[in-house]
Amino acid sequence: MAGNGSGRQDGLDQSDFDPSSRKKMQITAWRVVVALVLIGLWWIIAFYLGDNFIPSPYETWVSALKLAKDPALPAAVSNTMFVFLSGYGLAVVIAIPLGLMMGGLRMFGAALEPYVDALSATPRVSFIPLIIVFLGLGFEAKIFIVFLGAVMPVLINTYAGVLNSDADLIEMARAAGATQTQVFRKVMLPGALPYVIAGMRVGAGLALINTVVAELYTAVGGLGGLLSIYGNTFRMGPYFVIVLLLALIGLLTMQLLRFIERRLTRGYSRHSI
Repeated sequence: MAGNGSGRQDGLDQSDFDPSSRKKMQITAWRVVVALVLIGLWWIIAFYLGDNFIPSPYETWVSALKLAKDPALPAAVSNTMFVFLSGYGLAVVIAIPLGLMMGGLRMFGAALEPYVDALSATPRVSFIPLIIVFLGLGFEAKIFIVFLGAVMPVLINTYAGVLNSDADLIEMARAAGATQTQVFRKVMLPGALPYVIAGMRVGAGLALINTVVAELYTAVGGLGGLLSIYGNTFRMGPYFVIVLLLALIGLLTMQLLRFIERRLTRGYSRHSI
């Protein structure tokens, strides 16, 4: 009985002092500290500059409560999310297969690489007048603007991920009799996964930025339209609420991509074992 009690006690001690749990608690604590520091700095800057320039955190919270009762806000969020997810999803669906093909078929990738680089270096805003001419001012134009903003980071990172696959593992797989398809699926694709997710993160951020740009340049609507309305009328409280809401959407998107990366990485690890 004593041995069992001692075992339970040892188990409790191990769980209580689990290094991974302690590390997560420390990270959470530091994040809270950073948040409090940022709010404190925000309050100080608002105090010295005045409410006409930067509202205090309290005034922003009051504005958020008022906006929550405004039926225009849910409609704006819905429109923005539709444009954002449609354009970003289209970019991911096209960029990842194309990037994998460019990396897997080296001659094909080498032929397209200079054109991809040229398009990546061209400011997306320069395409907006042409997009409006061909697609008008509706959702089609907005979605295509978002697509242009997100597609290049996903494509380039996917391509780079396949090119940077472990050469030793590839040679070992080929020596073991693996076909080119098996090498690509079992070695190159898992190795490219971190690059793909990194490109998706960058693409998601640019997609959200381009969503606001599209809503400002085309038919004004969504959260970008609210930013324009509140900014032009110097209603800084609601303006800051929309900015923080956009930041929250971006944060949730990044966290979702991190979760997907962890699940896919574990899935590949279990499959390979």
